[in-house]
Amino acid sequence: MRRTLLAVSLLLAAAVLHAAPPAATPAPAAAWKARVAQSLPLLGHRNWILIVDSAYPLQSSAGVETIETNADQLEVTRAVLDTIHRSIHVRPVITMDAELPFVPEQDAPGVGAYRTAVAQLLHGLPVESLPHDKVIAQIDEAGRQFHVLVLKTRLAIPYTSVFIRLDCKYWGADAEKRLRAAMPGSVAAGR
Repeated sequence: MRRTLLAVSLLLAAAVLHAAPPAATPAPAAAWKARVAQSLPLLGHRNWILIVDSAYPLQSSAGVETIETNADQLEVTRAVLDTIHRSIHVRPVITMDAELPFVPEQDAPGVGAYRTAVAQLLHGLPVESLPHDKVIAQIDEAGRQFHVLVLKTRLAIPYTSVFIRLDCKYWGADAEKRLRAAMPGSVAAGR
């Protein structure tokens, strides 16, 4: 009986060793890009996607999901914006830290080149500037009810995060205003 069990065990071990290798795990770039592509159809107005520097804190709100991309921040921003632009339902409203224009090169080497590159990347998009603490408070509040996807990058320059609040692509503020004006006063509360 023992010999039979030993023989069967050896045969199984040999079969496992000669079996096809397991499928490779996706590379980090493929994994975060796949997660963005998978998430975007589920996200809508009031959701956020953050592309953050390497020191951005891991948030504890239940609605905040953080992914380490191990990628260049501008590359991640470009990929996320491309994915949003291809969607039929959302558009980006971007917030940048108000501190970024004042970060000196001597304290953060590379900040000048970053400012130029991110300005080119975001050219033509609605971008607002708020103090970092105010942006974090907005995200904290949003994370209590809505999903926030945080993509950490390997960038090591302060105040460089790109905060993208998603808004409805096919229904704008002017349309909402006309709708509310046409509704009776008691039901015109708003979205």
